[in-house]
Amino acid sequence: MKGQVIVSDGKLAQASVFTSLKGLVDGAAPRFRTASEYVEATLRAAILSGRLAGGLALRQEELAEIFGVSRMPVREALRQLEAQALVDFVPHRGAVVTEISADDAADNYAIRLALEPMALSLSIPHLAEPDFVLAADLIAEMDEEADPGRMGELNRRFHLSLYARAGRVKLLLLVEQQLAAADRYLRFHLAAKGREHMSQQDHRAMLKAAGERDVPAAVQVLEGHLRTAASTIAAFFASRG
Repeated sequence: MKGQVIVSDGKLAQASVFTSLKGLVDGAAPRFRTASEYVEATLRAAILSGRLAGGLALRQEELAEIFGVSRMPVREALRQLEAQALVDFVPHRGAVVTEISADDAADNYAIRLALEPMALSLSIPHLAEPDFVLAADLIAEMDEEADPGRMGELNRRFHLSLYARAGRVKLLLLVEQQLAAADRYLRFHLAAKGREHMSQQDHRAMLKAAGERDVPAAVQVLEGHLRTAASTIAAFFASRG
Protein backbone atom coordinates (compact mmCIF):
# COMPACT_ATOMS: atom_id res chain seq x y z
CA MET A 1 0.00 0.00 0.00
CA LYS A 2 1.39 3.37 -0.97
CA GLY A 3 2.68 5.47 1.91
CA GLN A 4 2.89 2.67 4.47
CA VAL A 5 6.12 2.37 6.42
CA ILE A 6 7.29 -0.05 9.09
CA VAL A 7 8.62 2.04 11.96
CA SER A 8 11.30 0.95 14.42
CA ASP A 9 8.93 -0.48 17.03
CA GLY A 10 7.48 -2.87 14.43
CA LYS A 11 4.07 -1.21 14.20
CA LEU A 12 2.60 -0.35 10.84
CA ALA A 13 2.29 3.40 10.49
CA GLN A 14 0.06 5.03 7.91
CA ALA A 15 2.10 7.78 6.28
CA SER A 16 1.50 9.30 2.88
CA VAL A 17 4.21 11.37 1.27
CA PHE A 18 1.53 12.97 -0.88
CA THR A 19 -0.50 14.04 2.15
CA SER A 20 2.55 15.16 4.12
CA LEU A 21 3.81 17.41 1.35
CA LYS A 22 0.42 18.88 0.47
CA GLY A 23 0.54 22.64 0.82
CA LEU A 24 4.34 22.79 0.65
CA VAL A 25 4.77 21.89 -2.99
CA ASP A 26 2.19 24.11 -4.66
CA GLY A 27 3.61 27.47 -5.64
CA ALA A 28 7.08 26.84 -4.20
CA ALA A 29 9.01 26.17 -7.39
CA PRO A 30 9.30 29.77 -8.70
CA ARG A 31 11.33 30.76 -5.62
CA PHE A 32 14.23 28.46 -6.54
CA ARG A 33 16.82 28.57 -9.30
CA THR A 34 16.90 24.84 -9.95
CA ALA A 35 14.57 21.87 -9.60
CA SER A 36 17.03 20.25 -7.19
CA GLU A 37 16.95 23.28 -4.85
CA TYR A 38 13.15 23.28 -5.01
CA VAL A 39 12.89 19.61 -4.03
CA GLU A 40 15.59 19.88 -1.34
CA ALA A 41 14.11 22.95 0.34
CA THR A 42 10.58 21.56 0.34
CA LEU A 43 11.61 18.19 1.74
CA ARG A 44 13.85 19.89 4.34
CA ALA A 45 10.92 21.98 5.56
CA ALA A 46 8.69 18.89 5.74
CA ILE A 47 11.28 16.86 7.68
CA LEU A 48 12.18 19.62 10.13
CA SER A 49 8.53 20.39 10.81
CA GLY A 50 7.79 16.72 11.44
CA ARG A 51 5.39 16.38 8.49
CA LEU A 52 7.61 13.61 7.15
CA ALA A 53 8.15 11.20 10.02
CA GLY A 54 11.40 9.42 10.83
CA GLY A 55 11.69 6.09 9.00
CA LEU A 56 9.43 7.12 6.11
CA ALA A 57 10.71 5.85 2.76
CA LEU A 58 11.26 8.59 0.16
CA ARG A 59 10.92 6.85 -3.20
CA GLN A 60 12.46 8.75 -6.09
CA GLU A 61 9.71 7.87 -8.56
CA GLU A 62 7.00 9.02 -6.17
CA LEU A 63 8.81 12.27 -5.36
CA ALA A 64 9.43 12.99 -9.04
CA GLU A 65 5.68 12.65 -9.63
CA ILE A 66 4.79 14.87 -6.68
CA PHE A 67 7.18 17.64 -7.70
CA GLY A 68 6.66 17.29 -11.44
CA VAL A 69 10.36 16.85 -12.14
CA SER A 70 12.65 14.08 -13.39
CA ARG A 71 14.40 11.67 -11.02
CA MET A 72 17.80 13.40 -11.43
CA PRO A 73 17.02 16.52 -9.35
CA VAL A 74 15.23 14.31 -6.81
CA ARG A 75 18.33 12.13 -6.50
CA GLU A 76 20.58 15.19 -6.04
CA ALA A 77 18.21 16.70 -3.46
CA LEU A 78 18.21 13.46 -1.45
CA ARG A 79 22.02 13.40 -1.45
CA GLN A 80 22.09 16.98 -0.16
CA LEU A 81 19.63 16.05 2.58
CA GLU A 82 21.82 13.07 3.50
CA ALA A 83 24.72 15.50 4.03
CA GLN A 84 22.47 17.43 6.44
CA ALA A 85 21.61 14.24 8.40
CA LEU A 86 17.96 14.58 7.38
CA VAL A 87 17.92 11.50 5.15
CA ASP A 88 19.64 8.12 5.42
CA PHE A 89 20.25 5.67 2.58
CA VAL A 90 19.31 2.19 3.80
CA PRO A 91 20.15 -1.03 1.92
CA HIS A 92 17.10 -2.48 0.11
CA ARG A 93 14.97 0.53 1.08
CA GLY A 94 16.73 3.51 -0.46
CA ALA A 95 16.30 6.96 1.04
CA VAL A 96 14.41 7.22 4.35
CA VAL A 97 13.78 10.14 6.67
CA THR A 98 16.36 10.09 9.47
CA GLU A 99 15.04 8.80 12.77
CA ILE A 100 16.30 11.26 15.35
CA SER A 101 14.78 11.95 18.74
CA ALA A 102 15.04 14.34 21.63
CA ASP A 103 15.92 11.48 23.98
CA ASP A 104 18.77 10.24 21.80
CA ALA A 105 20.17 13.76 21.47
CA ALA A 106 19.93 14.33 25.23
CA ASP A 107 21.75 11.07 25.91
CA ASN A 108 24.53 11.98 23.51
CA TYR A 109 25.11 15.40 25.07
CA ALA A 110 24.95 13.95 28.60
CA ILE A 111 27.67 11.43 27.74
CA ARG A 112 29.78 14.10 26.07
CA LEU A 113 29.46 16.31 29.16
CA ALA A 114 30.74 13.43 31.27
CA LEU A 115 33.70 12.59 29.04
CA GLU A 116 34.99 15.64 27.19
CA PRO A 117 35.78 17.98 30.13
CA MET A 118 37.97 15.23 31.60
CA ALA A 119 39.73 14.67 28.28
CA LEU A 120 40.33 18.41 27.87
CA SER A 121 41.61 18.77 31.46
CA LEU A 122 44.12 15.96 31.00
CA SER A 123 45.21 17.16 27.56
CA ILE A 124 45.80 20.90 28.04
CA PRO A 125 49.04 20.64 30.07
CA HIS A 126 50.59 18.54 27.30
CA LEU A 127 49.41 20.41 24.21
CA ALA A 128 52.19 21.75 21.98
CA GLU A 129 52.36 24.56 19.44
CA PRO A 130 51.44 22.29 16.47
CA ASP A 131 48.24 21.31 18.31
CA PHE A 132 47.24 24.95 18.75
CA VAL A 133 48.04 25.71 15.11
CA LEU A 134 45.93 22.77 13.96
CA ALA A 135 42.99 23.83 16.15
CA ALA A 136 43.19 27.42 14.84
CA ASP A 137 43.35 26.18 11.24
CA LEU A 138 40.26 24.04 11.79
CA ILE A 139 38.34 27.02 13.19
CA ALA A 140 39.33 29.02 10.10
CA GLU A 141 38.17 26.21 7.83
CA MET A 142 34.81 26.06 9.62
CA ASP A 143 34.40 29.80 9.10
CA GLU A 144 34.56 29.25 5.33
CA GLU A 145 32.84 25.87 5.00
CA ALA A 146 29.31 25.74 3.61
CA ASP A 147 28.81 21.98 3.32
CA PRO A 148 27.09 20.56 6.44
CA GLY A 149 28.78 17.18 6.13
CA ARG A 150 32.21 18.73 5.95
CA MET A 151 31.32 21.11 8.79
CA GLY A 152 30.57 18.18 11.06
CA GLU A 153 33.91 16.55 10.25
CA LEU A 154 35.81 19.77 10.95
CA ASN A 155 34.00 20.24 14.25
CA ARG A 156 34.89 16.71 15.34
CA ARG A 157 38.54 17.20 14.38
CA PHE A 158 38.69 20.53 16.24
CA HIS A 159 37.48 19.01 19.50
CA LEU A 160 39.79 16.02 19.15
CA SER A 161 42.76 18.30 18.45
CA LEU A 162 42.37 19.75 21.96
CA TYR A 163 41.80 16.36 23.61
CA ALA A 164 44.58 14.52 21.78
CA ARG A 165 47.23 14.76 24.55
CA ALA A 166 45.03 13.38 27.33
CA GLY A 167 47.13 10.21 27.48
CA ARG A 168 44.09 7.99 28.06
CA VAL A 169 43.55 5.75 25.05
CA LYS A 170 40.23 4.24 26.13
CA LEU A 171 38.85 7.61 27.20
CA LEU A 172 39.72 9.12 23.82
CA LEU A 173 38.13 6.18 22.00
CA LEU A 174 34.89 6.77 23.90
CA VAL A 175 35.07 10.50 23.19
CA GLU A 176 35.62 9.89 19.49
CA GLN A 177 32.69 7.47 19.36
CA GLN A 178 30.38 10.04 20.91
CA LEU A 179 31.65 12.82 18.65
CA ALA A 180 30.97 10.60 15.64
CA ALA A 181 27.45 9.93 16.93
CA ALA A 182 26.97 13.65 17.59
CA ASP A 183 27.77 14.50 13.98
CA ARG A 184 24.22 13.83 12.79
CA TYR A 185 22.80 15.97 15.61
CA LEU A 186 25.11 18.81 14.68
CA ARG A 187 24.16 18.59 11.00
CA PHE A 188 20.48 18.32 11.90
CA HIS A 189 20.93 21.34 14.20
CA LEU A 190 22.59 23.37 11.43
CA ALA A 191 19.85 22.41 8.96
CA ALA A 192 17.22 23.57 11.45
CA LYS A 193 18.92 26.70 12.81
CA GLY A 194 21.54 27.76 10.25
CA ARG A 195 25.34 27.71 10.28
CA GLU A 196 25.52 30.80 12.51
CA HIS A 197 24.65 28.43 15.36
CA MET A 198 28.01 26.69 15.04
CA SER A 199 29.25 28.48 18.20
CA GLN A 200 32.58 29.47 16.73
CA GLN A 201 32.92 32.04 19.50
CA ASP A 202 33.01 29.16 21.99
CA HIS A 203 35.61 27.35 19.91
CA ARG A 204 37.85 30.42 19.89
CA ALA A 205 37.40 30.96 23.63
CA MET A 206 38.24 27.33 24.34
CA LEU A 207 41.37 27.51 22.20
CA LYS A 208 42.46 30.77 23.87
CA ALA A 209 42.06 29.30 27.37
CA ALA A 210 43.89 26.12 26.34
CA GLY A 211 46.74 28.20 24.91
CA GLU A 212 47.02 30.02 28.23
CA ARG A 213 46.99 26.64 30.07
CA ASP A 214 43.92 27.83 31.94
CA VAL A 215 42.22 24.46 32.48
CA PRO A 216 39.24 25.70 34.56
CA ALA A 217 38.40 28.41 32.01
CA ALA A 218 38.68 26.02 29.05
CA VAL A 219 36.48 23.43 30.78
CA GLN A 220 33.92 26.08 31.69
CA VAL A 221 33.67 27.15 28.04
CA LEU A 222 33.37 23.55 26.85
CA GLU A 223 30.65 22.69 29.37
CA GLY A 224 28.69 25.81 28.45
CA HIS A 225 29.14 25.01 24.76
CA LEU A 226 27.71 21.50 25.18
CA ARG A 227 24.87 22.57 27.48
CA THR A 228 23.81 25.32 25.07
CA ALA A 229 23.81 22.89 22.14
CA ALA A 230 21.82 20.35 24.16
CA SER A 231 19.20 22.89 25.25
CA THR A 232 18.91 24.31 21.74
CA ILE A 233 18.15 21.00 20.10
CA ALA A 234 15.82 20.04 22.97
CA ALA A 235 13.89 23.29 22.42
CA PHE A 236 13.73 22.53 18.70
CA PHE A 237 12.16 19.14 19.31
CA ALA A 238 9.77 20.62 21.85
CA SER A 239 8.65 23.21 19.29
CA ARG A 240 7.56 20.42 16.95
CA GLY A 241 5.12 19.17 19.57
